[in-house]
Amino acid sequence: MDEPKQKPFALNNSRVIMLILGALLVLIAISTAMGGLGFYQQLKEAAAAATTETTETLAQ
Repeated sequence: MDEPKQKPFALNNSRVIMLILGALLVLIAISTAMGGLGFYQQLKEAAAAATTETTETLAQ
């Protein structure tokens, strides 16, 4: 019996996995371009320093 031919761009399991991995790679690249985790840590430290300065100012 003849097996039906697949279309060249039909989605199968391996192509879906490749699309998901590609989207994850793009997400990581965008995150890195925006500063990555190091920038986030600096932002947290700056926010904590601003909070401490405000509480010290209010205590005086």
